[in-house]
Amino acid sequence: MSNNYGRRGMGTGPAPAHHASEPLISRYARGDASIPGDEVWALEAHLESCALCRARLAAAVESAAPAVTGLVGGVWSELAPLLPTTAPMPRRRRWAVPLLAWASPVMMPWICTTVLVTLLAVLFDRVSGSGIDFVLLLAPVLPVLGVAASWARALDPAYELTAGTPRAGLPLVLRRTTSVLVVVISLLTVAGWITGTTVAQWLLPCLAFTTGTLALGGLIGMTRAAAGLVLVWAAVIVTPIMAAVDRTPFAFRTDALPVWAGVLALGLAVVIARRGSYALLGPLR
Repeated sequence: MSNNYGRRGMGTGPAPAHHASEPLISRYARGDASIPGDEVWALEAHLESCALCRARLAAAVESAAPAVTGLVGGVWSELAPLLPTTAPMPRRRRWAVPLLAWASPVMMPWICTTVLVTLLAVLFDRVSGSGIDFVLLLAPVLPVLGVAASWARALDPAYELTAGTPRAGLPLVLRRTTSVLVVVISLLTVAGWITGTTVAQWLLPCLAFTTGTLALGGLIGMTRAAAGLVLVWAAVIVTPIMAAVDRTPFAFRTDALPVWAGVLALGLAVVIARRGSYALLGPLR
């Protein structure tokens, strides 16, 4: 993008700011399909916050694409009389903005399932008498399916539309993952308080599995990554515990915390190194 963006003074500010070049604005106004995708995304993201470049684009459209100008004018002439009689959208409460804006629209079924599974884990812990901490057993993999639901082609019918926007990619993935963790950590905190499971026992494994899902998801797809991690956890940890082979596996011991911290750090490193893969419309996403 360095060849298409120059430094132009804003006129009133103390320092110059980056703006799109005239050739790029003109090509975009004409609908030039040969503009690289990364340049189109960067330009559209820049236009969202730059009134000067939006004005330049409007002027370019008038001269380079008069048909578009006529179409916009016709639509506006029909909408303008309706605006005074249209009720404005109600303002959202400030506390609800992050959760509503960051969460994926298809996450509601997953949230309901997560609540139900957590309640069942608490119930089993109370009535089974087996000595198995079901909340602790569930905690590491509880966010995995939520992460997959937040950024997976197979689970989100609007995935292509979302992934094709200028703001798609790792920032959007991280915002949606944060919304998943808010739900999961809140549920596990309450469930742990009821069953006596401390946060120190499940927080690091929970975060490690979350970053592991994101890291593997950038390589093989979120759905496959989530399913694979759940199967590994079930085979290596859940099955021996349920079969009374190992009631206290290494994964839940205090000396395993450095291992979980290392897995968390490795997952974060892979996610950052492959951050560009989350903006691709590949077949595995």
